[in-house]
Amino acid sequence: MTKFKLNRRTFLGTAAATGAVLASPAYLRRSYAAGGEVNIWTYANFVPEDFKKQFEDETGIKVNIRLVDDQGKQFNLLAAEASNPTVDIVTVAGHRFLQFIDSDLLAPLDTGRLTNWGNINPVYSESDWATINGNKWGAPILSGMEVMAYNTDVVDPEEAKTWDTMFSDKYAGQTAYVLQDMMSIVMLKMGYDGNMVAYMDDPEKAAAIVAEARDYLIEKKPLVRKYYDGGAEVQQMFVNQDIVMACAWNGPIAALMNDGFPVAMSIPKEGSYGFVYTYNVANNAPNADNAYTFLNAILGSGEIGAAMTKASGFISTYKDASQYLTDAEKASTSFPEEELANMKFFRAEANKMKYELVDPAVEEIKAA
Repeated sequence: MTKFKLNRRTFLGTAAATGAVLASPAYLRRSYAAGGEVNIWTYANFVPEDFKKQFEDETGIKVNIRLVDDQGKQFNLLAAEASNPTVDIVTVAGHRFLQFIDSDLLAPLDTGRLTNWGNINPVYSESDWATINGNKWGAPILSGMEVMAYNTDVVDPEEAKTWDTMFSDKYAGQTAYVLQDMMSIVMLKMGYDGNMVAYMDDPEKAAAIVAEARDYLIEKKPLVRKYYDGGAEVQQMFVNQDIVMACAWNGPIAALMNDGFPVAMSIPKEGSYGFVYTYNVANNAPNADNAYTFLNAILGSGEIGAAMTKASGFISTYKDASQYLTDAEKASTSFPEEELANMKFFRAEANKMKYELVDPAVEEIKAA
């Protein structure tokens, strides 16, 4: 197998497409007059390069992007800045909302300032998790899930139907996963509620379950090649043939699939968890007006949503985005019905208790 090189894709290459990005000439004049900048913390490829360039050219607003690869790290960065943040827009997964909201790190989203809000599929924008304390807190942009990713030249599809394969001696030293994510998967694999909502009134049981999952992962630690942090890292490990299997977000794996790399993904029979990424305005954002200008622009059309899917591999939340995807791109963002039946969504209700238990357990596994 030869080394594999990821290709950057482009979109909005015509004047006709340009009109889909911004709302009106008046909108453009206000944007030019505003100028300045907008500071965004987000994941790799969540702001397509061509969109970023066009937005900057047509609005005069400079887009400064700081890449993040972990929700916990992003929370700590924002909490350290407290009431005087340097960032305007952050990228929070819906199931982590409460942690950010309770710490006063996010501002309620004023959807009245977003004329393109209606371009989001209401399955995401109007769902229960999207409204907390009577407010919207983020604009849903991409959805995804934890999957088992595997090299199809090495791993049989039947083997990918269970998480047990990840922990088998057969693939010792050829697997990788995000340790915190795997904690939830292992709890689910053991028959427990990985969201920990079922144990909110029984903290002792919650602690015992986390300890059981921790001990299992310590026992299996000799089998894993690496605990990785971000999507680009797991992609590179597959490309370099360092691993043949991983627990991964579907987005980076879909990108590999779309570029022809021999990798596939499954939702194993024991189940997995799904999530939705949102763009959020930081509380006391230094450039709040520009933040709303950016949000309204990136919500402008299904074509932009499709571009985000093409760049990131995650599933667009925008209406009509699929019509701008090729058949291969559609295939890399869909799963058989029987596998989707195994999917649960991350929930936030027990997050405080959960992460107070899981975060120390993760450090104990790393130190073991």
